[in-house]
Amino acid sequence: MKNNTMMTITLCILTLIIASPLAKAQNKTNWFGGDVYDGSPALNVTSALVKSGGGATNFKFSTALVSMLGEKIVNAEVQKLTKQYGKENVATFLTGMTFAVKSALKHATKAGIKLPASAENLKGITLAKALVTAGTAEDGTWWSGQLFDKALSNQIHNLVMADIEATHGHSVDMMTHRILNQAMYDVAQALGYKDVKLASLH
Repeated sequence: MKNNTMMTITLCILTLIIASPLAKAQNKTNWFGGDVYDGSPALNVTSALVKSGGGATNFKFSTALVSMLGEKIVNAEVQKLTKQYGKENVATFLTGMTFAVKSALKHATKAGIKLPASAENLKGITLAKALVTAGTAEDGTWWSGQLFDKALSNQIHNLVMADIEATHGHSVDMMTHRILNQAMYDVAQALGYKDVKLASLH
């Protein structure tokens, strides 16, 4: 009887610890993996990415990739990803990223966030390196969620995911995060960031 009472008390204490605000703050993770980033956004990187993709109105993620890495490297990576995930899923990823950026800009405008003029030196390979750095978590893993959080905020990241889910469905949302994890890991390795780790969702 005493053992049962002690077990009950222990379970109650553990439940209180797990449910405490401190525990929740220490274990906040993004929906598709990786720790939530709640710091200041990297608005200069976001601005440069939007510019590289054709600007807010005409943004295309495929255009941004070519602008950063060159057509030859991008074509080789697309072929690699196509073998790995299939043509349809890669097309879903590219469309999903274009949609995500435009959705993020829409919510940023509503929130009164203004992107700074992108720095002239933040383009091409330099911008690609900035994206690698922005998406790399403290443990060295590159997460799409980390990049999206830093682009504007975790709150806007969640609003963008809600838009994707409502418009295209959960599978598109997951596939967009999944292939971006792999693609940016590949970019990181190609650019010499050998310590960057591949996310578990890839």
